[in-house]
Amino acid sequence: MMIASGTASYTGGLGANGWGPGYLGEYNVVAAFTFEAVATFLFLVVILGATGKGAPTQVAGLAIGLTLVVIHLVGIKITGVSVNPARSIGPALFSGGGALSQLWLFILAPALGAAAAGILFRSGLLDQKAE
Repeated sequence: MMIASGTASYTGGLGANGWGPGYLGEYNVVAAFTFEAVATFLFLVVILGATGKGAPTQVAGLAIGLTLVVIHLVGIKITGVSVNPARSIGPALFSGGGALSQLWLFILAPALGAAAAGILFRSGLLDQKAE
């Protein structure tokens, strides 16, 4: 906090996620929700695929890490990238105001994206068995 407050553009956001006027790329709520749900879905698909039965676990960490890097590169200007409600709750509680009022999206969208990934794997559409 001491480092961040040393710049004139510091607003006290502490890494809080958000959308709309005044927040990074100023994307609307639909774009923010869609990004968070889809990014979480993709991230969970990679995690479940990389750690499932028959997966080459030696590269699981690399696949998961690179996926998270790409998600951040694509989405940092859209929402600040959450894909994890716990990552959004802490900064929102400390920042208050707008971050707290927008927190619902960073809980609901990742939950829906993660549920969709889980359903996809449970359905057997992505075969997890080694051939």
